[in-house]
Amino acid sequence: MERDEVVIKAGKSALHYWREVWRQRELFWILGKRDVMVRYKQSVLGIAWALIRTLLTTLVMAFAFGKIAKLDQETSIPYILVVIPGVVIWLFFSQCLLQISNSIIGNGNLVSKVYFPRIIIPFSSLLVGLLDAVIAIAFFFVVCLYYQFLPNWHIIFAPIFLLLAYLGAFGAGLFAATLNVKYRDVGQIIPFVVQFGYFISPVAYSVEEYKTMWWYPIYNLNPVAGTVDGMRWCMLGDFAEFNWQSFIPMLIFVTLSVVFSVWFFRKNENSFVDHL
Repeated sequence: MERDEVVIKAGKSALHYWREVWRQRELFWILGKRDVMVRYKQSVLGIAWALIRTLLTTLVMAFAFGKIAKLDQETSIPYILVVIPGVVIWLFFSQCLLQISNSIIGNGNLVSKVYFPRIIIPFSSLLVGLLDAVIAIAFFFVVCLYYQFLPNWHIIFAPIFLLLAYLGAFGAGLFAATLNVKYRDVGQIIPFVVQFGYFISPVAYSVEEYKTMWWYPIYNLNPVAGTVDGMRWCMLGDFAEFNWQSFIPMLIFVTLSVVFSVWFFRKNENSFVDHL
């Protein structure tokens, strides 16, 4: 019987490291499925909670910003259709960020006992957030049928903006996960950042009319802004313009954060066991 031998040594090349990640890709699915099952284990409604979360979030936002803030008067389509793309991105981004930032600590026993590329753990956090996103998109199409709204060909680009949202969460979350191993305060800060980011991200509103304001470029440094604008362009078609002013900063942030966080993670990966 053939056996795979793994030689553990310091200073392995990046190419060798990523080859090893690919060779152990099955672990990605095992950990991802485990996280999904643990989340809904012994739950009466099970996976239906993902739909309930999407539905309630959408309805609350549509009422608060649409009816109370009167933003529904600024759009020619049902306001709930404007809200759902933001909810899709926000639930996906926030869920991935929370899962990734706590992934190493939450798998401390596994990290300290078995050798494998540790970066597989935060990668596997994708599946939990992706489940929420798929259900939220399915809910969007149900609402489209109700209002007889037909998305145009832009919808084929929706997976790209989901990927960019994930990479944004991965970049920030991986950096936080690395720090969280040594400084547990980070685990307390991330939920606060998520709660605060909910209000400064255009989840249920649009800031297109403020493009000439001095603070607009600063506002677009928030990576969620670019992905939400892009998702609205995908899901609402001609009723939402493609916003290059938010897309470019988001793309720069995603690229830099992923590259830096991967470098930072690999630099500190060997010391995780000492702090767990």
